[in-house]
Amino acid sequence: MKGNPFKTRDVQIDDSWKAVLQDEFKKEYFAALKSFLQEAKRKGDTIYPRDNLLFNAFNTTPFDEVKVVILGQDPYHGLGQAMGLSFSVPKGVRVPPSLKNIFKEIKLDLGIPISTHGDLTAWAQQGVFLLNAILTVKHKEPGSHKKIGWQEFTDAVIQTISDKREGVVFLFWGNFAKKKLELIDQTKHHVLTSAHPSPMAGNRFFNNHHFSQTNSILRNSGIKPINWELPKMY
Repeated sequence: MKGNPFKTRDVQIDDSWKAVLQDEFKKEYFAALKSFLQEAKRKGDTIYPRDNLLFNAFNTTPFDEVKVVILGQDPYHGLGQAMGLSFSVPKGVRVPPSLKNIFKEIKLDLGIPISTHGDLTAWAQQGVFLLNAILTVKHKEPGSHKKIGWQEFTDAVIQTISDKREGVVFLFWGNFAKKKLELIDQTKHHVLTSAHPSPMAGNRFFNNHHFSQTNSILRNSGIKPINWELPKMY
């Protein structure tokens, strides 16, 4: 399938996702969303992530390869942090507090050493779809793009996974993510919920065993489990 929904060279989305989301790209809200972003850039707003990483989650994890969905809220809003994968930051960028807690839970759950970097690309390459509900943010203004149409789009993404796939494991952390439960057919899929990994949630995220549970579910379905241990930085 040729072309891309933004009609610019930098913004690309994997053909597998274009095929299942083509109707969304034609809707009025998506046209309005594109216009908003184009106007914001014309005004000089700094928007994260950069264009070539906007659909990074979609490009790294093709539709037919999705095994697990980890839903975040919106991108990190500091310089150099956002990379189009929920909770992930590039190598060399300080690991944010929520991701530190995710790593701590992986160590508690599976005994895997805490990663020295926060680049989760290796998870995405194995079928962990790292989706943010809101795909862009203005510099230093968290939540600044929560009302421009992204949630309508990502709700459709979640619904499409639910409708067209089977046996996907959804990890929903925190009240924001749990509101998306109604989009998922739980007779076909597996949903694990817990408190958010943010330190603001206290210690309620810990000992949820989501990572071992996910792998057990995948194994029981005859699907290769996820190696949650990230490659070393060097």
